[in-house]
Amino acid sequence: MASDVVVIRPARAEDEREILEVLRSVWSRVSEPGPERPADAALYDERHPVERFLVAERGAQIVGYVAQAPASPLESNRHVRHIQGLAVHESARGSGVAVALVEAVCAAARAGGARRMTLRVLGHNEPARQLYRRCGFEVVGVLPEEFLLDGAYVDDVWMSRPLTDADGPAHR
Repeated sequence: MASDVVVIRPARAEDEREILEVLRSVWSRVSEPGPERPADAALYDERHPVERFLVAERGAQIVGYVAQAPASPLESNRHVRHIQGLAVHESARGSGVAVALVEAVCAAARAGGARRMTLRVLGHNEPARQLYRRCGFEVVGVLPEEFLLDGAYVDDVWMSRPLTDADGPAHR
């Protein structure tokens, strides 16, 4: 069915409300060290412009998003991009949407001249860590007990993946 087809595309300004709905629908202490975002909070801002977001759309509904940015403001670090957020609505989980978003953001970063993609994931978020490993990311560092979440200390796991054509997940 055409309604089952998922399209990955650049986000538009008018997508902000739907992206926020996806983000709020999946928020939990398993995936987020920060507080839950208020319903009226803005998604796009100076540090998170719309151009850095890709969305997964099924039919006329946004079912996921991924955001990326330069890893730092330093010119000497411009070849590295960082995944700033990834969320897939519960209704689209297990259908390959997350992998498609990760691969699309890596392809976009590569097309923009990047050589490496990095990300941070909470140590207890095993489903996300498995997803990133399937997409070719490897653990490059761990900050032990970096966050105190609901009374438990949680590691901050740093992962990285090269973006050169020969180093993608199909070549591992």
